[in-house]
Amino acid sequence: MAYLDPTLLILLVLAGLGIVSHNTTVTLAILFLLVVRITPLNHYFPYIEKYGLTIGIIILTIGVMTPIASGKISAGTVIHSFFHWKSITAIVIGVAVSWLGGRGVVLMTNQPSMVAGLLIGTVLGVALFKGVPVGPLIAAGLLSLIIGKT
Repeated sequence: MAYLDPTLLILLVLAGLGIVSHNTTVTLAILFLLVVRITPLNHYFPYIEKYGLTIGIIILTIGVMTPIASGKISAGTVIHSFFHWKSITAIVIGVAVSWLGGRGVVLMTNQPSMVAGLLIGTVLGVALFKGVPVGPLIAAGLLSLIIGKT
């Protein structure tokens, strides 16, 4: 009888969720991990684990900052954002979310047993509720506030 790898089964179920929910982000990410897992590329997992988050944050930051760099958002608009209450509120919320994300990184590093639940919750949120997969860091930050650990 052939051996069924439970990790592959989990990845296939998550990929299926991505496909059923028409979420290309989740589907492509899981399919990428499936390919790495079943090919000789699997020896790169330590590097992906070590640098994947940083590379992802860099790419996300590039995407978010592109309107400023391209001139779509002018310098005047950026400066004006410090004088309008909605923009100031956005700045404060941005600081809070960044702080939560920082706490989340620490929690995920110090308590890896929490990672599985956070990742499953994030994938479900992305797949079923059209969320964005930046959730694990923020979720871990919120969790650290609830359980009092960093």
